[in-house]
Amino acid sequence: MISEKNRLKRIGNQLFFTGPTLTAFAAVILAPFIYGIYMTFFTWDGISSDMPFAGFGNYLGVFQDDKFWTSVWLTLKYVGATVVLINVIAFLLSYLVTSGMRGQNFFRAAFFTPNLIGGLVLGFIWQFVFNNLFTTIGAKYDIALFSKTWLGDETLAFWALVIVTVWQYAGYMMVIFIAGLMSVPKDVLEAAKIDGTGAWKRLTHMTLPLMVPSFIVTIFLSLQRAFMVYDVNYALTGGGPFGSTVMASMHVYDKAFQRFDYGVGQAEAFVLFFLVATVTIFQVYIGKRMEVEA
Repeated sequence: MISEKNRLKRIGNQLFFTGPTLTAFAAVILAPFIYGIYMTFFTWDGISSDMPFAGFGNYLGVFQDDKFWTSVWLTLKYVGATVVLINVIAFLLSYLVTSGMRGQNFFRAAFFTPNLIGGLVLGFIWQFVFNNLFTTIGAKYDIALFSKTWLGDETLAFWALVIVTVWQYAGYMMVIFIAGLMSVPKDVLEAAKIDGTGAWKRLTHMTLPLMVPSFIVTIFLSLQRAFMVYDVNYALTGGGPFGSTVMASMHVYDKAFQRFDYGVGQAEAFVLFFLVATVTIFQVYIGKRMEVEA
């Protein structure tokens, strides 16, 4: 009887502390997600009360939408570029601001600041930089690379989007790397230094293997943010020029809310979710294996 009362009391305490969070999660995340999957089986324009059952027709429409797969391929290239650059630059910054340099706390705050700026505001700021500041510098110093705005070129607009994304998130990932570097045993590194091990070997053979848990987190976060990019994409390029920078999230939004094809748009959103989930789960699995080996 006593153990039964203790068990009920424990369950009651758990519900008291986790109940509000679970309720909010179910209302804001779980219920809309399930309803979204349900909507993929209907044809709806987002306005009419008539919703004919479409079965798997919307998913067939996904595979017939060439523009969607073009946006997915562009998103994959964007993800590859941003994830590599964000993590490399973030690690270098973290290594720099933990090296004992003067004013390192100031630089930590400065590098982290771009992450505090909202994506829409960030896009408009860099739109001004590319359209005005860089072109002025290019004209004044005769620099061909800045002779015209990057946002008007189909190739350079993509790299402009990459640069802004890296600038936004590198400081955030830097903070995670700083925590990882601070957890690396200093006595081990000092012992290796006394034994004559060079700085490069200490970095590649000792520091980096011990930093695998940090890399798992930063790669996971940068993958998720890159796949789901919309606000910076919208504010910086608007998908232009000539639709050359329309990422998958922007295409899904346009499909559902601009072209009023909600069923196919929702199906494309679910396909995109499945793709992101597959890539991130695979990344975490590989990272965990490397962590064990390290």
